[in-house]
Amino acid sequence: MTRELLTSLNEPQQQAVLYEGGALLLLAGAGSGKTRALTHRVAHLIRQRGVPPWRIMAVTFTNKAAAEMRERLEALLGQDKLPWVATFHASCVRILRQEIEHLGYTRDFTIYDDQDQLRLLRELLKQRKIAEKDLKPRALATFIDTAKNRGLTPQACAHQGLDDPGLIELYRLYQQRLKQGNALDFGDLLLLTVQLFEEVAAVRSRWQERFTHLLIDEFQDTNRVQYRLMQLLCGAHTHLCVVGDDDQSIYRWRGAEVSNILGFDRDYTDTRVIRLEQNYRSTRTILDAATAVVEKNSDRRAKKLWTDNPPGEVIHLETSADDLDEAGFIVNEISRLQRQGEALRDIAVFYRTNAQSRVLEEALRGQRIPYAMFGGVKFYARQEIKDALCYLRTLVNPADGMAARRIINTPARGIGTATIERIAQLETEAGGFMAACRLVLERKHLGAAAAKRVRGFVELMADFGQRLARLPLPQLMAEILHDSGYTPILQEEAQQAMTSDGRQEAKGRLDNLEQLLAGMEEHTSRGDSLQDYLEQVALMTDLDQHDPSIERVTLMTLHSAKGLEYPLVFITGMEEGLFPHSRSGSGSADLDEERRLCYVGMTRAMRKLYLSHARRRRVYGTWQFNAPSRFLADIPPELLSGYRAPSISSPTRTATPASQSPAHNLAGLADLVEAEEMDQSAPAHTPPPPARPAPSAPSAPSAEHPTDTGSLRLGARVRHLKFGSGVVRRLEGSGDKQKVTVYFNSVGTKKLLLKFAGLMPG
Repeated sequence: MTRELLTSLNEPQQQAVLYEGGALLLLAGAGSGKTRALTHRVAHLIRQRGVPPWRIMAVTFTNKAAAEMRERLEALLGQDKLPWVATFHASCVRILRQEIEHLGYTRDFTIYDDQDQLRLLRELLKQRKIAEKDLKPRALATFIDTAKNRGLTPQACAHQGLDDPGLIELYRLYQQRLKQGNALDFGDLLLLTVQLFEEVAAVRSRWQERFTHLLIDEFQDTNRVQYRLMQLLCGAHTHLCVVGDDDQSIYRWRGAEVSNILGFDRDYTDTRVIRLEQNYRSTRTILDAATAVVEKNSDRRAKKLWTDNPPGEVIHLETSADDLDEAGFIVNEISRLQRQGEALRDIAVFYRTNAQSRVLEEALRGQRIPYAMFGGVKFYARQEIKDALCYLRTLVNPADGMAARRIINTPARGIGTATIERIAQLETEAGGFMAACRLVLERKHLGAAAAKRVRGFVELMADFGQRLARLPLPQLMAEILHDSGYTPILQEEAQQAMTSDGRQEAKGRLDNLEQLLAGMEEHTSRGDSLQDYLEQVALMTDLDQHDPSIERVTLMTLHSAKGLEYPLVFITGMEEGLFPHSRSGSGSADLDEERRLCYVGMTRAMRKLYLSHARRRRVYGTWQFNAPSRFLADIPPELLSGYRAPSISSPTRTATPASQSPAHNLAGLADLVEAEEMDQSAPAHTPPPPARPAPSAPSAPSAEHPTDTGSLRLGARVRHLKFGSGVVRRLEGSGDKQKVTVYFNSVGTKKLLLKFAGLMPG
């Protein structure tokens, strides 16, 4: 049996499967078969060493990776011997469903997604009379998410001495409202599990005793709170195995800390390090080129990927006059590949920011080439889907005020904002929004007409609640949509709308609801509960809805490409200021991450890789002229065809501490996270929203002097002692807190506190 598990593995993979000592760090390079090694290790533990499946916990980062691991284990072990395999967030949900009452919540808690979070934050800002032009809800959400990724509660933020008590107070109020609604956001799933284990020793001991083996995949992507969770799950006799690749750590902007994998064997001194260096995915040319790029990073674990695959074709480097020509080249090349018999599903186009996709989409549509783009509106985030699910959320968790507020007048029932606000005044006292609806009627706080409408809504929800116990989920949802008036109104719009666009929109929303019901049918056939369904929906990503068998080209950001592979890959926009991104500046940590991102993108390619850059690119209505990316100069010339980029001098790199205190520059990191999230999720045709006033002033560059602010204007050329010459792009605020955004030729865009920016006429 052991021989059967080891036959298909190389020597390092076999060592990883058989190791029985202390902690194990599996350094697994791109395409090196880490999932095979990990699943065979789990199978060996169960089949050869007799470890009960329920005592093994395997944690991944994506639903896709978890599903793939379960499928492979089922093939090796059978369906009845599967261990715990789930993402970090799904694992925490399972733990909290059993234990969260220790923290003052009930087990039927709701999971808020990004939209719910922003709606709640908008309410808070309105209540506190803070204008959104002064503090955007998304910026506040970024601050809160950043704190949670670092394991900081509002109380911990205050104790760490963060310099913006206003933000901390809003964070505290936000948590208070979540708890009042018996709701958790994504960050809470991790943070509250850590809090639970730290505060309740009996719970911590029970879970430590349950799992004798803990395996964590994609370890380079863990943030501070996930690392702490791992430590708390490990008891005295837990065997720990972590798998990852520091060269693929690309989520620093989301809180990931590459130091977790770089310093793992310092924290766990008995660690055995096994390197998986044989690549099974890419040609030798692609692998050598990608390695040449990432090797320029100094703070990394030494490894040398190699492959038995043939050299393959040289990498095609395309230089275009502008972004339109670049898109034209890519689409024409895709057409040529298609004529040669290549499948469209085998082709992917990557870009650094979502804004780059617009010209690609237009070019693909012009040639009638089907494509799928990640980063658009997710299915479960569509208006009609959210409306439908909020009816279910309210039935499962009546304390969920955000869900109840959304549906009380959806479809329109004549219940206005003033009535809703009057109900909300009793929400805390009543213990939830639905309870407040009943209380406001008992106390006769509403006029006769408003009271009649609210009573009708309360009775409607009570009726749906009675059906909940006896109807299967798809039928319940269909009846809710019909009896609430939701689908009848859409059907009427589809028939009577004044324009064809209006009719088509209403029909599209009806089609989406039909798709929702079909998905519920599949869910019901698996025997899962309504609560299970709502959990799965809350934790779902757009990648989970991607069907790789459909014949179409894939468009996505480089960050989204992580974990995927395609025979044919295009990486666009290989230009200074775009990739590496202007926000990377000259700081070593940011630039290292950009280099790792380039490595990740290149190693997605299996057979053929194209790299392209443009001499000029239109960005938000103006032309930018950027030099070719320095990453192109890192690639050995013999591996490239086409134009050879000249050598590019990198800006002087400054030393950055490997780790900082949890509170250090939290608001500054929040700025970075917000900007990166806009790059990943903003619709391609929409410019990112204007920059907000930062929660706290950004760090000032060295050797700064006061600036004469009187003569500064948009478009003015200026010089900075460290960054050189640049152009003023934006002015915001006033007085001592006025900020200036400058595009510098050397490092791209920088936002500076004007008083101390030290800018001189340029």
